[in-house]
Amino acid sequence: MFARLAEASMSLDIGTLLVTAGCVTSLLGLFLLFAWLQDRIAALAWWGVAYLIGGASAVIWRLEELMWLPVPQSILDIALFIALGMIWTAARVFHGRKVHWFTMCAGAGVWTAADLLHAVPHTPAMRVMLSSVIVATYTFMIAIELWRERRKSLIRRWPSLLVPMLHGAIFLFPVAFASLGVRSLSTGWIAVFAIEITLYVVGAAFIVLVLAKDRTVNRYKRAAETDPLTGLYNRRGFFAAADSMMKANQKKKQAPVSVLAFDLDKFKSINDRFGHKAGDTVLEMFSKSVLKTMRANDIIGRLGGEEFVAVISGKLSDACIAAERVRTAFEAAALAPDSPGIPVTVSIGVATGLPTASLEKLIERADAVLYKAKENGRNRVEADEDLVVPEAKAGSKPIAHAPAPVAQAVIKPVSAITVPIMVR
Repeated sequence: MFARLAEASMSLDIGTLLVTAGCVTSLLGLFLLFAWLQDRIAALAWWGVAYLIGGASAVIWRLEELMWLPVPQSILDIALFIALGMIWTAARVFHGRKVHWFTMCAGAGVWTAADLLHAVPHTPAMRVMLSSVIVATYTFMIAIELWRERRKSLIRRWPSLLVPMLHGAIFLFPVAFASLGVRSLSTGWIAVFAIEITLYVVGAAFIVLVLAKDRTVNRYKRAAETDPLTGLYNRRGFFAAADSMMKANQKKKQAPVSVLAFDLDKFKSINDRFGHKAGDTVLEMFSKSVLKTMRANDIIGRLGGEEFVAVISGKLSDACIAAERVRTAFEAAALAPDSPGIPVTVSIGVATGLPTASLEKLIERADAVLYKAKENGRNRVEADEDLVVPEAKAGSKPIAHAPAPVAQAVIKPVSAITVPIMVR
């Protein structure tokens, strides 16, 4: 089918197709650069410049006889392969990966070496085959870079994978047909490539703009849901994320959730003695300790002042272990040589309940045992003994629940004496 399409495309004006593809690519490059000026996403600049280089090279290659200063064919070939490498680099930069200059220029280097060393016979068919292999290789590498990004909120994974994979597969057809004895690759296939390239650059530009839009929307969303000082969720973001976790746990056979309520000990006196800047430093230090010791899928937020709260998926014993890790990590961070030298500790209250229970009720119970921890000497973990269950509606029968799991929380007060507490 593709061989017949290649033969039929010989009746098309190949020069017009190439100029059209180059102009469309250049126009899209300018559009991507304009988008970069608006959003300042570096990948858009890489992608836009690559489109400009590739589109201009294609147009010059076709219209070089009309130019007063002809450009050597080898320079145009190198520019096209550099543009391919830049598009691959744009996919890497978009996801925060390093620029690999050698790999970016490798395609142009292979083409130049093959041309200078006569490693590939100077026939149109063989040149088309070599260029097709280089184009397909870079295109598959672009698909791999996009596939490696697992954050579904930032990427439409399947379209981002399918478009470059299809583009690379089409460019491998000349190699497959050459192995079957088809040699007319420099005529009809050029028209096929010109049509396909036009469709690809439009589709790829659309995808990268969608990715950039998603990233911008998520950036503003994170800014609206994140505490600017600590980088943790603010009140709005915390309740939204915690509600999503509890709904997910309802589908996991009512897997329990636990709430950890944190309060920095004597934080007001720290502000009074050392100033608010020192207090902000302590808050940042605590947020780093929490992020370092807790799991990536735990929901952690700052509700205000020195009050923090976290929701984790797990039973009471797991939550007590996590709380103790945070407590010891924060205490060690405050005593570290590079710390501001302010003696500060944290008290923690832990409560566990079914995912159908009220989140506000869970926080209320965790907060109650938090104040118990402060009354018992601060710098310790206290756990609520009862499992929080949903409140029965009026007129409904009481729901029988399994007893709360037995757990042991290690409580370590300021005096460094370890006191085990058995939780029913």
